[in-house]
Amino acid sequence: MRKTMITALLALPLMGATALAQETVKIGYIDPLSGGGASVGEVGLKTFQFLADELNAKGGILGKKVEIVPLDNKTNPQESLVQAQKAIDAGVRYITQGNGSAVAAALSDFVTKYNERNPGKEVLYFNYAAVDPVLTNDKCSYWHFRWDANSDIKMEALTSYIKETPAVKKIYLINQDYSFGESVRTQAKVMLSKKRPDIQIVGDELHPLLKITDFAPYVAKIKASGADSVITGNWGQDFALLLKAAADAGLKVNWFTYYAGGTGGPTAVKQAGLNHQVFQISEGVPNLDYAPANAFEKALRAKYDFSLFYPRAVNEMRMLAAAAEKAKSIDPVKVAAALEGMEFDVYDGGKGFMRKDDHQFFQPMYISSLGERSDKEPFDEEKTGWGWKLVAKLDANNTVLPTTCKMDRP
Repeated sequence: MRKTMITALLALPLMGATALAQETVKIGYIDPLSGGGASVGEVGLKTFQFLADELNAKGGILGKKVEIVPLDNKTNPQESLVQAQKAIDAGVRYITQGNGSAVAAALSDFVTKYNERNPGKEVLYFNYAAVDPVLTNDKCSYWHFRWDANSDIKMEALTSYIKETPAVKKIYLINQDYSFGESVRTQAKVMLSKKRPDIQIVGDELHPLLKITDFAPYVAKIKASGADSVITGNWGQDFALLLKAAADAGLKVNWFTYYAGGTGGPTAVKQAGLNHQVFQISEGVPNLDYAPANAFEKALRAKYDFSLFYPRAVNEMRMLAAAAEKAKSIDPVKVAAALEGMEFDVYDGGKGFMRKDDHQFFQPMYISSLGERSDKEPFDEEKTGWGWKLVAKLDANNTVLPTTCKMDRP
């Protein structure tokens, strides 16, 4: 009898944890919270926590509270798998990640294999920022959904804009040395050769990811090349420090970017004096004069000292809630089925849809430039007094590229 009572008492904490997991929708946030990517990871974490609060204020998801579980992966694929298992052991059935396509590939593979081994305990992986095209092509998975436009979609938009910009004649490519950076440089060359064969690629540089502290030698090469424009997929400190070195060297060229709006980026742009010379392709832009987005932006900035860098995270969380409502369940298998093919009114207005073939989300895309604001542009960035201005927009249907995905469905 005594032994039975002790066994029962020891089981109580585990039973309590299981019951608590059933009362909440736990989302494991696996991204860098230390190391070189921490500044970006912290912004992402707070954004997701803000979105969880938004859902909870409306009753949660099917009446269940939404909880974000932060897990530091240090931008390391192996550490990410350790954190993913830790999340699953704590009752998490949904994980989200964005920084680093190598991490994304590892997580997608891990979740796919885990679900094969654990029927009835499936986990979904929501990708909000890792944009290597292979993730929704040859390495696609039923258990992976991506809300960010992939790198090829973004480069298609940027090069189409450059095509109509005759002042661009000499371009320097500088990117991070991993799968995403390789994709940026490769597609830039392919697409430019078709759209603007007159443009010269005067430099093509890859550098270690989040390890360079002084970009002066790289900027010296850009300056010596005679480039009038740069294309870069750099993010986090790799963009901010690159622009800081450009400012120190007095380099005045156009910059076509994916992530200039990340932490430290706008400050570096202002310090470099690049007034409306830095362009960014994104799925949302402050100062679009869209009332629901403006209200969200104001509320976020009132709570945190940063702007909304991840409109796609808003779409992700709101679509999770919509899919659960549609499925009348928070079971990941049923939610996944509800997400396939789902159409959705996106954060900045207009329609988006989750393509069933590969689980790539398509949405309106915007090209904007950072610089001095007009009276109609209320939001600045990082207290610089400068803000984003829309220069081009593509509707969702105009961003669609084919996929090679051959998805195995359960």
